[in-house]
Amino acid sequence: MNTLQELQYRAVAPTPPFFQKLKRVGLIIAAVGIAVVTAPGFVPELVQSIAGYAITAGTILVSICQLTVDEARLEDKLLSGVKY
Repeated sequence: MNTLQELQYRAVAPTPPFFQKLKRVGLIIAAVGIAVVTAPGFVPELVQSIAGYAITAGTILVSICQLTVDEARLEDKLLSGVKY
């Protein structure tokens, strides 16, 4: 299996519950960063910089969590006939 097929497989496979919660945290972090960056009016440069880092960190966290596979749930679904 090549790399792109593996990424596609992992993206649609079930995610463990812990990583689902962690993904929500990453989405919140990224959303707060985006809200600060796009806020109208004067926002100090330090806050803008921190918001940029928050967007990056949240996006990476969500990406990693999405590509984590719950092997037990995947095997159950494959045995029941659901194809990925």
